[in-house]
Amino acid sequence: MSAHLEPAHAHPVRLADYRPADYLIDAVDLDISLDRQATRVISRLSLRPNPKGAAGAPLILDGGGLNPVRALLDNETLDLAEVATPDRLTIANPPARPFTLEVETLLDPSANTQLEGLYRSGSAYCTQCEAEGFRRIAFYLDRPDVLSVFTTRIEADKAEAPVLLSNGNLVESGEAGPGRHYAIWRDPHPKPCYLFALVGGDLDSIHDEFTTASGRKVALGIYTEKNKHHRAHYAMESLIHAMRWDEFVYGREYDLDVFNIVAVSDFNMGAMENKGLNIFNDKYILARSETATDADFANIEGVVAHEYFHNWTGNRITCRDWFQLCLKEGLTVYRDQEFSADQRSRAVGRIANVRALRASQFPEDAGPLAHNVRPEVYNEINNFYTSTVYEKGAEIIRMLRCLIGHDAYHAGMDLYFNRFDGQAVTIEDFISCFAESSGRDLTDFFRWYTQAGTPKLSARGSYDPAAKTYTLDLSQETKPTPGQPDKKPLVMPIRLGLIGADGKEIPLIQDNPASPREAKFGIFELAGQSRRIVLNNVPSKPVPSLLRRFSAPVILDVDLTEDDLLLLIAHDTDPFNRWQAAQTFATRLLIRSTKLIREGEMPEFSETFAEALGALIDDCDADPAFTAEIVNLPSEADIARDIGSDVDPDAIQMARDAFRADLGKYLWHRLLAVYESLTSDAPYSPDAVSSGRRALRNACLSLLAAGDPGAGAEIAMRQFQLVANMTDQFAALKVLSLISAPERERALDSFFRAHASDALVVNKWFTVQATIPEPQTLERVRRLTKNHSFSLANPNRVYALIGAFANANPTGFNAADGAGYRFVAEMALKLDATNPQVAARLISSFRSWRNLEAGRRAQARAALETMAAKENLSPDLRDIVGRALA
Repeated sequence: MSAHLEPAHAHPVRLADYRPADYLIDAVDLDISLDRQATRVISRLSLRPNPKGAAGAPLILDGGGLNPVRALLDNETLDLAEVATPDRLTIANPPARPFTLEVETLLDPSANTQLEGLYRSGSAYCTQCEAEGFRRIAFYLDRPDVLSVFTTRIEADKAEAPVLLSNGNLVESGEAGPGRHYAIWRDPHPKPCYLFALVGGDLDSIHDEFTTASGRKVALGIYTEKNKHHRAHYAMESLIHAMRWDEFVYGREYDLDVFNIVAVSDFNMGAMENKGLNIFNDKYILARSETATDADFANIEGVVAHEYFHNWTGNRITCRDWFQLCLKEGLTVYRDQEFSADQRSRAVGRIANVRALRASQFPEDAGPLAHNVRPEVYNEINNFYTSTVYEKGAEIIRMLRCLIGHDAYHAGMDLYFNRFDGQAVTIEDFISCFAESSGRDLTDFFRWYTQAGTPKLSARGSYDPAAKTYTLDLSQETKPTPGQPDKKPLVMPIRLGLIGADGKEIPLIQDNPASPREAKFGIFELAGQSRRIVLNNVPSKPVPSLLRRFSAPVILDVDLTEDDLLLLIAHDTDPFNRWQAAQTFATRLLIRSTKLIREGEMPEFSETFAEALGALIDDCDADPAFTAEIVNLPSEADIARDIGSDVDPDAIQMARDAFRADLGKYLWHRLLAVYESLTSDAPYSPDAVSSGRRALRNACLSLLAAGDPGAGAEIAMRQFQLVANMTDQFAALKVLSLISAPERERALDSFFRAHASDALVVNKWFTVQATIPEPQTLERVRRLTKNHSFSLANPNRVYALIGAFANANPTGFNAADGAGYRFVAEMALKLDATNPQVAARLISSFRSWRNLEAGRRAQARAALETMAAKENLSPDLRDIVGRALA
């Protein structure tokens, strides 16, 4: 398959231009004969005019660089020269009745470096069809609102591909001539072609069984490359837990006889929810204690659940068009977050959700790549699989549930499942179910979907000791974003509490609560530009605890003093806001220190804040995982985001490093005591309690090394050499990587030698080196691109090395001389010739370039303009570069 095809969309695609397909495809019969260079695909489509389409319209099927061999309309041969190009098949005057169209094409899976459509991964054939990959397999109406029943016959060499899988249930299999065999799969549920999947190869597997609530038995299988199946058992456990959870919480049973997962090593994304045959990037399936960290286990649990939950929120009910992408992704992210919260610590899970949102989505909203959760126009749909669609989309669902309550939310979900099962729908359809279940007008709430940008919520409080009233004035503002200069107020839930000077919660009493949820749960709504809340019977001046559980995805500007923050750190009954208070205190201090450093002065240190953290460390037994989150300071990206403009990454790094060093020295003995108390010889387990203890122990190690690099290096090297699990070994390696000492290179060499044959662990080795915050790191990364283990053809390798440098090394990527920008641009241009999706994702690292100080801004602009001037850029890369510069 050629690297650069005709652009998927010669002109921007607009939501306003949507109209139904002119034809429907009731059934699809595929006959696919696998061959490395010459796979034959025969597609037989049962079509009919769409009553909602344009009568007498031509039939135009999408193609993607296809090589058509023959075509028949109702068994009559068509002249391919007249009807077909590699990118389109057109029947000018199709019958005004049901008819069949059979087309045979030839594919070269081995040449498909874009990893879209049918391609080779290792020794296996596999597919990826979302968003527009099916057109690279067969001519089709490649749009999500055309739902069809698929029957797929796969034939292959029996020795090369003994395993043949597709969507649905296996209905037949057998011999197909000397050395050949076949399998026929039928999916009885109509689906869009983006959910089609096929896998063929010599794979190992594990199997289990799940009995649904109604007593149906479902055969479960996970397939891996040879000799890796023993690392899939945790993924199987996670799948079973997810199936049970979806039955219990949402009442959704699985609907086929089998559910299969295949893990492949070459995949552009994390995983794909193809009906009954999920295909995964193997990093989200393969795990054992010697090769996977606690974070890897948690990610596997969450991603397996996410893709399974798509069976109902994405597959059974799908999107009318790609503008509705958040309908399946935001909703399913919310569902998988809630699943993970039920499996682990809800407080720690919420903190992790918000960290991720602020790290990726807030900068996206604040830069040139900002877009609505439901976009109104796109040039290349692959570039809209963003944190705005996924993570912010999930926050909208969370706010909706907060506003209308548990019962109305689940009644609305039941209504949605019952009303729209088997259909391709819109966000309006989805929201209408909750308007009906709650009896509320959700018109203004819908603006969250149509308005880009992160609102700033300002809160100012005043206390009247004579009247014993506390008045809280709330206001909101959203800055202009590309194409949206004027912003309207959004409806947002503000979960509120009051903490007294004695550290106790103060009841919220109003004369006339605006809603029962205000009176009962402390959930106040801000619907307009501003609102005043007056609370009675407040015995003394309180400290407000705002946005508990992060009840709205906003930037909070609140007039809390440092003493107020210390009170919340010590006493807030909402764990998220205890963590947030610590983050706010540290961020304020680090911003001041950054400014001092830029002025040539010494950075600040706060003993009162250090004591507050020390008290939490001393009392860590209750929830070690939460304590670990508390002592992890805001990242350099967090600080840059709060500074907002004229950002100097070097000054930020110096301020943060200095504070961590002072904190490590100040708390040295307490940190060491906790570190030693959490040392354990117990067998490794990825459960929440055990992983929480390891998280705190390694957080202590990191601060110890910051406070005394020499002693810290000794402790870290001892841990690196003695531990038997990857979590602790990799944590020690990360600590050693930050210390410019002989131990660093010895540990890196030892780690690589021990794990050189394990691709997923080698990815960690690449990442830890790419994120060393030193001027020499760019040259190290360039050398690593020449390492025999590195390949631009493997997305995981690219993300592990170049992606990590661009997204997780602020000082390296944002080097003042522009070398980091030029390097990433150079790599993206190389990749664009083979895998445009990955190239475009790399360049999204430029999303915040306009917020930098003037010198770096000029360097970043020059790198983007150099790319923009290149001829033959893919639509994917040209779209991102153009939007970044616009």
